[in-house]
Amino acid sequence: MFLKILKYGFLALFIILLSIFLIDLWVQKSTSSKIFTSVDDMPKNKVGLLLGTRKMLKSGRINLYYTHRINAAEQLFKSGKIEYILISGDNSREEYDEPTDMKESLIARGIPENKIYLDFAGFRTLDSVVRANAIFGQEQFTVISQPFHNERAIFISGKKGFKTIGFNAKDVSSRYGWKVQVREKLARVKMLLDIVVGKQPKFYGEKIEIG
Repeated sequence: MFLKILKYGFLALFIILLSIFLIDLWVQKSTSSKIFTSVDDMPKNKVGLLLGTRKMLKSGRINLYYTHRINAAEQLFKSGKIEYILISGDNSREEYDEPTDMKESLIARGIPENKIYLDFAGFRTLDSVVRANAIFGQEQFTVISQPFHNERAIFISGKKGFKTIGFNAKDVSSRYGWKVQVREKLARVKMLLDIVVGKQPKFYGEKIEIG
C-alpha cells in the first residue's frame, strides 16, 4: 500500500513539474519575436509601460531590478522610441508607493514630468497590462521590465488582444535573483489559470487620456 501511494505521489509530482516546464517553454517561445534587447532594432510606440517594483530591499540595499528598469525606460525615452512613460505599480499601502518612487527617479534622470503617467492600481502584471488598455486607452505599447517579466506581460496582452512589444531591462545575476526566477515559474502557471477563468483587474476606474 505504501509503495503504491509513493508511486502515485511521484507520478503526480512528475506531471506537475512537467506542466510547469511546458507552460514556461510556451510563454518563452510565443513571445520571443516580440521582445527586444537593442534600442536600434525596435519599432516606436507612443507609450512605454514601465512595470513597477520596490526601490529598496528589506536589507536596505537598492533593488537592482528597480535600477535596471529605470535605466531602460530612460534609454527608450531619450532615444525617441517612446513618447510617454506609464508607470504601473503597487500603492496598496500608505508607506509603499512604487509608481511615485519610479517617477521621481525618472525626473532625476531628466525625463519631463508631463511625459510621465502613473497607474497606482498595478497590483499584478495582469492588472497593469489590462488597465493600460482599459483605463489609459492603449491598444499598442512597449512593456519595460526584465526579460522574464516582459515574456509574461506580452503573453497576457496577446491573449487579451493587444499589440505589445517588450524592451528588456538588464537582468540580475542568478545568484542575486534565483528566488525571483523560481517564483516566476509558478507565476506563469497562475497567469494561465487567470486567463482561462477570465480574471479581471482588482480596480478599473475613470479613463485617463495620455498625451
